[in-house]
Amino acid sequence: MMQFKTWNAIINIFVCLIGIVYAIPNVLDKTIADEWPIGFPGKQISLGLDLRGGAHLLLEVDANVLIQERLESVLGSVRKALREAKVGYVGLGIRGDVVSFTLLSQIDKTIVEKIVSSFGSELVIDRNSNIILLSIQEKAIRQIKTNATQNAIEILRRRIDETGTREPLIQRQGVNRILIQVPGINDPQRIKNLIGKTAKLTFHLVTNAPEINQQFSNVLTLPMLEGGSISIDRRSLVSGENLLDARTSFDENHQSAVTIRFDTLGSYNFARATTENVGKSFAIVLDRKVISAPVIREPILGGSAQISGRFTVQEANDLALLLRSGALPAPLKVLEERSIGPGLGKDSVNAGCMAAVISLILIISFMIAFYGLFGLFANAALFVNIILILGALSALQATLTLPGIVGIVLTIGMAVDANVLIFERMRDEYKAGRQLLQALDAGYRRALKTIVDSNVTTLLAALFLFVLGSGTIRGFAVTLTIGIVTSMFTAIMITRMFVVCWLRYYKPTRLPI
Repeated sequence: MMQFKTWNAIINIFVCLIGIVYAIPNVLDKTIADEWPIGFPGKQISLGLDLRGGAHLLLEVDANVLIQERLESVLGSVRKALREAKVGYVGLGIRGDVVSFTLLSQIDKTIVEKIVSSFGSELVIDRNSNIILLSIQEKAIRQIKTNATQNAIEILRRRIDETGTREPLIQRQGVNRILIQVPGINDPQRIKNLIGKTAKLTFHLVTNAPEINQQFSNVLTLPMLEGGSISIDRRSLVSGENLLDARTSFDENHQSAVTIRFDTLGSYNFARATTENVGKSFAIVLDRKVISAPVIREPILGGSAQISGRFTVQEANDLALLLRSGALPAPLKVLEERSIGPGLGKDSVNAGCMAAVISLILIISFMIAFYGLFGLFANAALFVNIILILGALSALQATLTLPGIVGIVLTIGMAVDANVLIFERMRDEYKAGRQLLQALDAGYRRALKTIVDSNVTTLLAALFLFVLGSGTIRGFAVTLTIGIVTSMFTAIMITRMFVVCWLRYYKPTRLPI
C-alpha cells in the first residue's frame, strides 16, 4: 500500500487540476463568470429556489373542461348519426356529465346501441325506458387527465424556457397536479401570468343571429378585450393548432402587435375562410375573449396575419411567446403559491457558508491537535475534497439547495473520518512493535475494508434518497453522493501520496502521531 507509482501521482494531479478549473468560476463575480472563454470548462453552480429566491407554484389541471369538450363532441356526433339513421328523438343535450335524449319510439333502441358502439368503447350507455344516457367511462376519464397533465408539462416547460430562466423544476404530482419552481426570477407575476393563460387561439365569423340558448345554439356571445360583448359563430374556421410562428411587430398605427404565420394546412384554411367571407367581420378569439374583430377587406393568401389590440410591448412579447409555445390542453388552477425573495436566499447561503467555515475550523484544529503532521496532510486533502465537490457540482450543473449545503457540511466531517481510521490503525500497529514502514502499510491495508464498507453503505442510502425523494431531498442526495466519492478519493489517494512523499524525502524513523 505504501508503493506509490509515478502514474498514480499524475492521475491525482490531473484530477485535482480538473476540479480547480471547474470550481474557479464559483469564486468569480457573476459578470466575469458569464464571460468565461467559450469552450473552456466551468460554470457557476446553479442555486436552487431556497438560495436564489423565486416562485413556487402548485397547479391543478382542470380536466373537467376537456371532459365537457369530449361530451360536446359526442353530442354533435350523436345528433348527426341519429339524423342520418332517421331516429326520432327530443331533448338532446348535455346535462351534468352525461349526454341525454329521449327516443320517440322504443323500437329505435337497437339502432341507438349500434350507433353508440361505433363511437368506441369509452362511452357507457344507460337505458331507462325511452331515456338514453351516455357517459364517459372512468378509465377513459383518468386517461384524459393523465394525457392533459403530460401535455401541460411540456407546454409549460417551453413557455418558461423561452423566458431565459435556468434550471426550472417542473414535475408531475399525482394524477393532475404540476409542481413548478422557478429560481432567480425578477418578476414572479409575469411567470404566473404566462403559466395561467391557456392561449387557445381561434378565428370565428361574427354573426348577427339572435342567441337563444348557448347550450343548443351555434351562436356564442363572448366578451371583447376593449369592453362589451360580441356574438360569433360557435364553429371556428381556423385554430391556433396550425400556427407555425408568432413574433412581435407593429401595426399601421405604430402600435405593438403580433404577427402570426400558419403552416400549410393553416394557410389553406385561412385563405379559404377569408376568400369566402370578404366583407364580413372576422373575430380573433384568445381564451374565450375576443381580441379584435376586423372586417375582411380582401382574401389573405400569404399564410400570415396580424393581431392587434392596443398591446404594450411586454404584452405583445408575452402573447407571441404563448402562441409559439402552444395552447394548454386545459385551464390551470393555482392551488399553492409562494414567492421567496432573493434576500432570504442570500441569508441562507451566508448561514450555510458560516456553518461550513465553523465546521472546517473545528475539524482542522482537531486533526492538527491529535495527529500533528499527518493531521496537516489530512487537512490539505480536505481542501482538495472541497474543491472537487464544487468542481463536480459545476460540471454536472446540479442545482444546489439549502439541504445540499447541509450535505456538503456533512461530507466535510466524513472526509476526515477515513483518515482518522487509517491514522488510528497506524498508531496501534506502531505501538504493537512494528517498524514505521510496516505500521504505515498495515494502517492503510487493514483500514481500507472498513472505509469501503462504511462509505458504500452511505452511498446506497444516498442513492435511495435520490430515487425515492424529490426536490430538495434529491439535492441533498446529490451533494452527499459526490462528497462520498471525493472523500474516498482524497483519503485513499491524496493523503497517501502526501505520506509517501514525506517518507521518500525525509526518511523518518518514528511515527509523528
